[in-house]
Amino acid sequence: MLELRPYQQEAVSAIYRHLREREDNPCVVIPTGGGKTPVMATICRDAVGRWNGRVLILAHVKELLEQALDKIHVVAPEMWMKTGIYSAGLKSRDTEHPIIIAGIQSVYRRACELDAFDLVIIDEAHMIPPDGDGMYRTFLEEARKVNPNLRVIGLTATPFRMKSGMICEPGNVLNQVCYDIGVKELIVQGCLCPLITKGCAQPLDTSSLHVRAGEFVAGEAEDLMDTDELVESACREIVEQTQGRRSVLVFTTGIQHGEHVAAVLRRMASEPVATVFGETATEERDRVLAEFKAGKIKHLVNVNVLTMGFDAPNIDCVAMVRPTLSPGLYYQMVGRGFRLNEGKENCLVLDFGGNVLRHGPVDAIRVQAVNHRVAGEAPAKQCPQCQSLIAAGYAMCPDCGYEFPPPERRQHEATASTEGILSGEVTTSVHEVREVFYSVHSKKGAPEDAPKTLRVEYRIGFHQHQSEWVCFEHTGWARQKAESWWRRRSTAPVPRNADEAVLMANDGALCRTRAITVRTVVGGQYPRIIGYELDDRPAWREPGMDDDLVPAGVLAGGSAGTYNPLDDDDLPF
Repeated sequence: MLELRPYQQEAVSAIYRHLREREDNPCVVIPTGGGKTPVMATICRDAVGRWNGRVLILAHVKELLEQALDKIHVVAPEMWMKTGIYSAGLKSRDTEHPIIIAGIQSVYRRACELDAFDLVIIDEAHMIPPDGDGMYRTFLEEARKVNPNLRVIGLTATPFRMKSGMICEPGNVLNQVCYDIGVKELIVQGCLCPLITKGCAQPLDTSSLHVRAGEFVAGEAEDLMDTDELVESACREIVEQTQGRRSVLVFTTGIQHGEHVAAVLRRMASEPVATVFGETATEERDRVLAEFKAGKIKHLVNVNVLTMGFDAPNIDCVAMVRPTLSPGLYYQMVGRGFRLNEGKENCLVLDFGGNVLRHGPVDAIRVQAVNHRVAGEAPAKQCPQCQSLIAAGYAMCPDCGYEFPPPERRQHEATASTEGILSGEVTTSVHEVREVFYSVHSKKGAPEDAPKTLRVEYRIGFHQHQSEWVCFEHTGWARQKAESWWRRRSTAPVPRNADEAVLMANDGALCRTRAITVRTVVGGQYPRIIGYELDDRPAWREPGMDDDLVPAGVLAGGSAGTYNPLDDDDLPF
């Protein structure tokens, strides 16, 4: 039986808590590769095995249906015989099982045929339209006629749509994000693969492209990208940058463009190149994907086919030879490289479409409201020296050390800004802290014996973070500040070094930080934390202390705020 990771168990707990305390429908946000399917499988096991309920899992591609069936077998093998599939693509039409995994295209007009469900779980929930008569809404409307008390749970990595913004609103199918964890958190925890992002030598100019339905007009985008000069340049960079990499997934604008890119790659690269398009025959597609996952094909070129539902952990380079205005599509393309794999240290993202500059780093994508453009500076920028794509706030490139010139200020701004109007003006804001992460930090380029610091990273919003560094290994004033910082939060002895501090912090030595106060100085390099709202310091259990001597609630996992869904038999739906 598969054991859930801590954040997956937290997601399950949050869902049950929402279903008990509210009457609307929750959504869970977990990044691509972070494991949404084990969460679904656990809910199915509990709903059927503990509460005698009936569950339907809905998805829009057969790969997601197959993944759900596989995870139920791993997470809850006792539910294997109680699970059926209803999908024309998988040639199965089961209707009687307590757990049904179904393709929405196959069942959206057959809700009554499937009988009553207590829970409907929707994978890739951002596919649900905010209004209108889409397949998901059609099915749910009919399903509620069979069971008016039906509850819906959504899971997604991208809780937003290109045209309408965030998917959770009071009038939508899903109403509130009950749990979310970001890309950066899972990379820090070692659950996702680190990313290295590079742009092309000559950034793409998309100013000539028209927009239709919120996306670049497909034909115009293909004409822009499918020139001999651009394709030759992009393919040359792909081959040069991926010399030591094993599996390269390439996204292009159209079939003609994809074939052109594949032909040039075959000429330039010594490794095999293959293509997969929407019109590729099923048997041929399955064969190519199997060989790509097995490492027999290095370069795989596709057009909007291998985004959601495609699971190939061996991908260590994603090349976007196309622009997109969709933050969701941008995320899904990059997300193909998130998964961990043996021997894979990181995933290289090559962006030839200006997407990182357009949408921001993948762990901090900016989402636009309906019919509104986001004003202000670009959310990311490209280093002119090494082509790294980094967050706009950096004054120095973290990869090569290039120092960016100070920004030029226009005499008159086109739109109002929430930033301070004069250089040196101070803005102070208070942020609720959702989670805190501790890690050992080494300064880039420093010798091995140089002092390390404790990096404390506060999650203060949806993919928003603020960090500080505590210098236990330094001397003088820096060490005194570190000792003061620790004593305000803990009754445990002050750590001798950063490694010891991380171990003790993760073992419950520090009190909870409820909120932080952040000061921003216009023109300054970065915001600073200047205040904290802290809980009482926890009693410290020395290693080897008898647990019977420790006050109730002090041991790790025993705090009053910890909720374990398996300790509560109240029906959550």
